Amino acid sequence: MTQALAADGVRVRAPGKLNLFFEVGGVQEDGYHDVASAYQAVSLYEDVWASPSDEFTVAISGTVDVAGVPADDRNLAVRAARLVAQRIGYEGGVHLDIVKHVPVAGGMGGGSADAAAALVACDALWGAELGGAELHKLASRLGADVPFALMGGTAIGTGRGDQLSPALAKGRFDWVVVPSKAGLSTPEVYAHLDELRARPDIAAARVPAVDPTVLQALRAGDPVALAEHTRNDLQIAALSMRPQLREVLELGEESGALAGLVSGSGPTLAFLTVDPESALELQITLSAAGYEALHVHGPVAGARVIT
Repeated sequence: MTQALAADGVRVRAPGKLNLFFEVGGVQEDGYHDVASAYQAVSLYEDVWASPSDEFTVAISGTVDVAGVPADDRNLAVRAARLVAQRIGYEGGVHLDIVKHVPVAGGMGGGSADAAAALVACDALWGAELGGAELHKLASRLGADVPFALMGGTAIGTGRGDQLSPALAKGRFDWVVVPSKAGLSTPEVYAHLDELRARPDIAAARVPAVDPTVLQALRAGDPVALAEHTRNDLQIAALSMRPQLREVLELGEESGALAGLVSGSGPTLAFLTVDPESALELQITLSAAGYEALHVHGPVAGARVIT
């Protein structure tokens, strides 16, 4: 371990994500699913400050409801900090201040962004200089979405979603996201999908793969083409568990969105628009209808130190 780089503290910002395409394979013997996802990091961020401490502690605040976020060793960011300490043989601790803006349990990877930010922050605070490949290995131990929050941009994820390869995305894609007050449990959404797939008319993908037309649309920077092929296999389960989300999806699509879909395991909804002006108009329409609506864009960078 080299000498610490920042005695007073380090601030790191990490993005939330949208799944532009999400195909889910059948349940495996260990209860997990293989997936194929096109991820895009978007401009809704988590901020994490890491400062020296003798213990591992965390404080959580933000513009979203953080009541359900654990403030102990169950917190994914604390687990990330402990992993870095274990990896470099650091015997002290760290205090993490997490300021959340990504919906909690909303399908946008907020907890994963916290973990990615904590990895980068502790690496910098303690002067570990582990490098991207080593941080990615640690991220993979924390959850399927953590490596992407570290990487950012646009990427294809396979396996459990953590086997990443960068995808070329030209230009900017504008989205309006609509959070829900109550989150959805990712394991419960997957379990409900498995129940639905027990029916004869709903089958699982053989080997999950991202539709090549999605990659073509991203390379071309063409939101209209992307809208024709974006989809999420978890959507049927999320809508079954929260039928009221259908009304919001219909309103968004009737009000100018190119496409609307459930983000990840939900219940956050994401609407793709043709340009920033169209996104603003849709945001105003959905807000006037009584929904919280946020205009975000992607792709953006992954977890980065803010100086």
